[in-house]
Amino acid sequence: MGLNAGADTGTDGDAGAGRPGTDAGADARDGVRAPVLAVDAGNSKTDVAVLTGRGEVLATARGGGFRPPAVGVTAAVDALAGTVGRALAAAGVRAVSHVSACLANADLPVEEERLAAALRERAWGDSVEVRNDTFAVLRAGVTEPRGVAVVCGAGINCVGMLPDGRTARFPALGRISGDWGGGWGLAEEALWYAARAHDGRGSPTVLADALPAHFGLAGMPELIEALHLDRLPPSRRHELTPVLFTAAAGGDSVARALVDRQADEVVAMATVALDRLGLLGEETPVVLGGGVLAARHPRLDDRIHALLAERAPKAVPRVVTAPPVLGAALLALDRLGAPPSARRRLRAHYGA
Repeated sequence: MGLNAGADTGTDGDAGAGRPGTDAGADARDGVRAPVLAVDAGNSKTDVAVLTGRGEVLATARGGGFRPPAVGVTAAVDALAGTVGRALAAAGVRAVSHVSACLANADLPVEEERLAAALRERAWGDSVEVRNDTFAVLRAGVTEPRGVAVVCGAGINCVGMLPDGRTARFPALGRISGDWGGGWGLAEEALWYAARAHDGRGSPTVLADALPAHFGLAGMPELIEALHLDRLPPSRRHELTPVLFTAAAGGDSVARALVDRQADEVVAMATVALDRLGLLGEETPVVLGGGVLAARHPRLDDRIHALLAERAPKAVPRVVTAPPVLGAALLALDRLGAPPSARRRLRAHYGA
């Protein structure tokens, strides 16, 4: 996919301090009289924050995962409403001026539009902007809305953005959209190679013993049976990803090849996004997020840095560990045209 027109994110505006107790004109300028709502809704958890235009966090709330594909849009938004309601109540407000929602499973523009319509029906704010949750990770890791982020958690995704609102993104729908890797994908690959190593169809690998041993099972036949018959819940497959990285660190050639391929995929996505935005020739942050990348596995980390230095030498890679809800909140402040002091205050609240 090429460039996509994003909503206005704005740039740093008034450099004033925006201190409490200023005049009504300053209040109107920084939006303090109309709080905003920031939502980061992932597959496993949801974080919500209500904040002022000065970057003061009034209230927060945490809820469960946001999974429209599994339960439907209405049920997913119903679940989100409970978390939002608690945050609004704690902040002492019924509605806000703007809702900045970064949502899992908003992978295509049409899905963003559908979810935005569902959120508008709740009348939480005068305006609503929905983005894929990868944008929250990106914005949390950059000082202005400019850069590229690759998230490698359960799956893998990449987005890029510029202050003028232009974006670069991928469908991120799995193998049908050309994606490879992420924690779930790595676990599946590890199982595939381990099964073939056990029965002789593939190269030997310590994974054939290490994967079943992780679950206290005798070997691959027992692990295959347990997974097939749901004696092990499918959700537990993600536990095999750290086993893969341990095998790679120990020198196993199959495991090392999988880790190297993951690094190649991360760099390929980042380089394409940089190129689409015309940023290959400029010093640009490349934010790395998600559980797999945040773990800073040495082999994966070193290869990503080496490949970026070769293919995108101006890229400045950094791992972000700040909560993505910070990014959703910063996008809300961008929309307001809030001063830099508001962004600093917000980052300080989240220890970023």
